[in-house]
Amino acid sequence: MSTALPSKSAVAIDRALSEGRAALIGYLPAGFPDVETTIEAGVAMAENGVDLIEIGIPYSDPVMDGQVIQEATVEALANGFTVNQVFDVVAGITARTDAAVLVMTYWNPVMRMGVPEFSRRLSEAGGAGLITPDLTPDEAGEWIAASDEFGLDRVFLVAPSTSAERMQVTVEASRGFVYAVSIMGITGARTSVSTAAREVVAAAHEAGAERACVGLGVSTADHVREIAEYADGVIVGTALVAALRDGGVPALAALIQDLSTGTRKS
Repeated sequence: MSTALPSKSAVAIDRALSEGRAALIGYLPAGFPDVETTIEAGVAMAENGVDLIEIGIPYSDPVMDGQVIQEATVEALANGFTVNQVFDVVAGITARTDAAVLVMTYWNPVMRMGVPEFSRRLSEAGGAGLITPDLTPDEAGEWIAASDEFGLDRVFLVAPSTSAERMQVTVEASRGFVYAVSIMGITGARTSVSTAAREVVAAAHEAGAERACVGLGVSTADHVREIAEYADGVIVGTALVAALRDGGVPALAALIQDLSTGTRKS
């Protein structure tokens, strides 16, 4: 894993690990239900136990997202959200918290703005880097160069289907952590977490990843507790979006407090 420049994500995860717990990573789509609420929700996440925040860019064709996140992104877009506003969200959160803030995005919006321009603006907003679910390392030359220039983290995804060779390439291209997808398919809260997640994390560590974090399907403190035993971080998305939708920022904060009880490693 590249360590040419300091990594905000690595610092956040390592701080949690030094305290004997897995990092808690929370996802929200930018602009849901509006920009100001996203900022307030991000601050509340940081104040209630989230170590690292993912802010998603709403996209018109979110192929990886389940119904809850799809509906939230559709609402954000209907309310007039533009890609430029993601930098306002990131800056609004980083100005008020110490949490590392990553942007999760399909690659098209970054390409349309221009990779160097997007990277510069993300860096100036205090962002930690990008999670790019539909970008593979062998297609990421321009992003790798820009992320090196601006000191941004590069988080690529690995899955149960990732070959040993592909795992090695992905780990070496990543900076901050490797995002281990626990199941094939779309995001969404589930009643149990796939046992494949443990194997993906083990394979990532074996390939040299210093940090592997698990996402997709995490919705309860018990899920968090199960994953925290073997992963360096636990990623929660759909459950947080549903809490914000149904009960606003107070419900989101309460859920995070509950989820955080599962992060301690035994």
